[in-house]
Amino acid sequence: MRRHVTIPAKSAVAAALLLTGAIYGAAEFRQAMLRRYSVESNSIEPASLGLSRLPDNSGPSLPQNEAAAKPVAATPAPVAQPRQDDELAAEQQAAKIPAQAPAKKSAKKVDPHTRRIIISIPDRKLALVQDGELVKVYPVAVGTDETPSPDGEFTVINHAADPSYFHDGKEIGPGKDNPLGTRWMGLSAKGYGIHGTNVQSSVGKAASHGCFRMKKKDVEELYTRVQVGDAVSVRGERDELTASLFTVNTNPVVVAANAKPETQVASVAAAGTTTDEDQ
Repeated sequence: MRRHVTIPAKSAVAAALLLTGAIYGAAEFRQAMLRRYSVESNSIEPASLGLSRLPDNSGPSLPQNEAAAKPVAATPAPVAQPRQDDELAAEQQAAKIPAQAPAKKSAKKVDPHTRRIIISIPDRKLALVQDGELVKVYPVAVGTDETPSPDGEFTVINHAADPSYFHDGKEIGPGKDNPLGTRWMGLSAKGYGIHGTNVQSSVGKAASHGCFRMKKKDVEELYTRVQVGDAVSVRGERDELTASLFTVNTNPVVVAANAKPETQVASVAAAGTTTDEDQ
């Protein structure tokens, strides 16, 4: 005989509810796994997929979550200008100082002296000559091959003691950060002058933008001896005059005060001559 098994109605309902819950739980678990896989996929570095990170919207498209996952790199800070750029800017500012008229001579105060500055670019030296006699020789820095010093006949057109330099909206006074040092003597050659420097080691070398740099003590001493209107002769090549002034010897040396530069000759004792070792 076949046995008939009868399932009560309440048990059938309970079984159906359990089956439905199991199916719903499986669906929830599947959705959770899909969401987790999506997040992990978005966190993969583009390099691992063979892509390069590019700014903005250029190049291959990346997942939208990439911006949130990887912060944008900060913009590098601007690099400070080198000292040579500072020197050029400072010289250009100083060159704008208006030309000054030579001091008027009065009956009470008359300057009987005649002065001439003679600079030899090849020797990198400056000589101060007064009334035809050599007073002193100083080492100077001259222009580089790319920014050479001008040669020719000029005059001192302005003076400035303790000049300030304006850079990036700030005023830089005389001192270790000022490319002009403590003194400026502008020449009639526009944009050029004789001045101090904050790079003392450059004196005696071809290192400037065309101006003539001097050591602090030297430029301050020369400043007290030179006046607006004094002549400046810059020689681009060695000649008889520069050989007489800048060669240490026991021969007499003189520079005729009223002679033309090309006919100046030597004839007075060189007792006032100094060398680089004397500085």
